Amino acid sequence: MTDVTIPGLLLWVVVPYMVLAIFVLGHVWRFRHDRFGWTTRSSQIYESRLLAIGSPLFHFGIIGIFFGHVVGLGIPKSWMDAIGIHDHVYHLMAVIIGLAAAVACVGGLLILLYRRRTNRRVFGATTSGDKLMYLVLTAVIVFGVLATVVHSVFGDYDYREGVSVWFRQFWSFRPDPVTMGQAPIFFQLHVLSALALFAIWPFTRLVHVFAVPLGYLTRPYIVYRSKDPRKEAERRGWEKVSF
Repeated sequence: MTDVTIPGLLLWVVVPYMVLAIFVLGHVWRFRHDRFGWTTRSSQIYESRLLAIGSPLFHFGIIGIFFGHVVGLGIPKSWMDAIGIHDHVYHLMAVIIGLAAAVACVGGLLILLYRRRTNRRVFGATTSGDKLMYLVLTAVIVFGVLATVVHSVFGDYDYREGVSVWFRQFWSFRPDPVTMGQAPIFFQLHVLSALALFAIWPFTRLVHVFAVPLGYLTRPYIVYRSKDPRKEAERRGWEKVSF
């Protein structure tokens, strides 16, 4: 590493590993001490019409963005070139698929925020942690869209040669802070806001991402019986007893 500064070392080396520790240990603590709070804290009972529109849009958009980040950050540019996906094709795919995912995600988030703010009962069930989570999540998405549009689509910055390299170095425990220090401002803000989101993640409703209902695959069937008195009278053992 060359030309390393103290602020750069703190921002792009120390803080990310601190966030990683908080993310992992925070989930362990939450599972051990607040297992019954490991939930989305659904507000569907208060309002379902807007939720049925905004929630699928947001979640499908987030899934698309997640896999886009997996490809863009986790797979080296040289590997993509080796299988015949060169810069023009990659950027075309990234813009088309990424734009669709971003529109769905932002649109769904706006609907969910509008629903939560305008519905009195939903807003009443909103905690301080929910408000902080929505604020940080909005910042992550906004800075991500700005970074892509300003610096990649209409700029000349190739994040696969900068941010992606730092990201892979991070997981190999040798991150170069200069690489991120040279990234454009919106990419830096996108990464920093994402770090803030991961730091608060274990203490918010976002833990539901790791709640996989595997028990449904092995649990016994739930048998529902009708409460119709006419049907109950036809079944043996349901005769009424008269005194």
